[in-house]
Amino acid sequence: MAYFEPITEIGEAPLVEPGSTLHDITNDISRVSENKPPLGWWICLGIAATLVGVFTVAVGYLFWRGVGVWGNTSPTYWAWDITNFVWWVGIGHAGTLISAVLFLFRQKWRTAINRFSEAMTLFAVICALIFPGIHVGRPWVVFWMFPLPNQMTVWPNFKSPLLWDLFAVGTYFTVSLLFWFVGLIPDLATLRDRSTTKLRRSIYGFLALGWRGSHRHWANYERAYLILAAISTPLVLSVHSVVSMDFATSVEPGWHTTIFPPYFVAGAIFSGFAMVMTVLLIARTVFKLHRVVQMRHLELMNKIMLLTGSLVGYAYGLEYFFAWYSGDVYERQAFWLRAFGPKYWWAWWVMFTCNVVVPQIFWSKRMRVNIPVMFVASILINIGMWFERFVIIVTSLHRDFVPSSWGIFVPTFVDVAVFAGTLGIFFFFFLLFMRWLPMVAMAEVKGIMAAADPHYHAKPAGAEAGHDKAHADEAPDSGPAAKDGDLAPEGA
Repeated sequence: MAYFEPITEIGEAPLVEPGSTLHDITNDISRVSENKPPLGWWICLGIAATLVGVFTVAVGYLFWRGVGVWGNTSPTYWAWDITNFVWWVGIGHAGTLISAVLFLFRQKWRTAINRFSEAMTLFAVICALIFPGIHVGRPWVVFWMFPLPNQMTVWPNFKSPLLWDLFAVGTYFTVSLLFWFVGLIPDLATLRDRSTTKLRRSIYGFLALGWRGSHRHWANYERAYLILAAISTPLVLSVHSVVSMDFATSVEPGWHTTIFPPYFVAGAIFSGFAMVMTVLLIARTVFKLHRVVQMRHLELMNKIMLLTGSLVGYAYGLEYFFAWYSGDVYERQAFWLRAFGPKYWWAWWVMFTCNVVVPQIFWSKRMRVNIPVMFVASILINIGMWFERFVIIVTSLHRDFVPSSWGIFVPTFVDVAVFAGTLGIFFFFFLLFMRWLPMVAMAEVKGIMAAADPHYHAKPAGAEAGHDKAHADEAPDSGPAAKDGDLAPEGA
């Protein structure tokens, strides 16, 4: 990364609070894991741990009694289990986009939020992978999903969408984990060097893999980071495209449409950015990260949510156009029932309001820089994206081709408990991450500061015009370094 100097003439703002030093960045981020956590952190951890306990009981009961304890009925064989799976996979998409894609495009504003999004990706994918494992009906033979040699020569059915999901999401998780850990190494070495106890020094030292910050280490690090970013970028498009194929390759009215892959990818990025915004605003306030997480970062995220929300709304309109233009009576009926049916019409309107109407407030700059507004909007967007998956799955299934196959899905307590439990797992891991690991990439934030650029020279504070002119007269041919406002800051 190179020093970022905002172009004030076009309204750009600094990415780090003016006047900050490299030491300030290190202190602001490191003190979160070095000091005792605030009371609010313990309260949130207790709530998350309680939900994890609820999840354990609910899944244990599910394994004991079978999937009949869910509200799934004929013909709604897929319901909350697949809804939650697709929702969690979508939330994990912003991490790869912010970290890999924006890195390749050299967007320096990503440096303050990429670590958040990378961690969110990992924990969201863990929550997503739970559902394929528990909805198969016989979880004790879930290892059959893997192509493992065995004496019965039983091999996975690669025609099954379940296998597509397993390999797509498994690959996504593996590459994201490597990308996240490689980016952590310089910061783990910083925590190691600041540790005051032997235990902390040993743990952080082991995870830092012997990092010393030498030229060779940095060269290998940047090469590995670039390669992993290049590998991760296709996953942004491929993973949720594969998930969408679970539906698009069927003949079910409301599902068999070629728009699903780009539609699902746009929705995934949309929901992922909304979740990053939710957790980022909380952490920024609780841990006082205002120095590195500037309003500029939040405003740019809101612009991306406005863009992806508009794309999702465009996809909603295309779906209805395709249903009408196809001339298929079953397809037309499926989409009519989504918005105006007797049972689930309200879910479609919640989806439309949260995903299409709510993001439009970000056309206003006043709304884009309003913290309460963006916090509420991010929560509403994630609610809307959950209902989008619910609408696609349940309303397309609850009425089959003949009236004798119609049925209404009503979630049971186990459905709700399992979903709430995955929320607990997500936030439990995220709270531990924020407590013990640097939640902001210190090395990358420092890399865009003026003090990290040996060729940048700032004007000393309080300099007089005559003093500047005298210096300029002494060195008239010294080049750009002698320009007004370009003297080296103290300690640079």
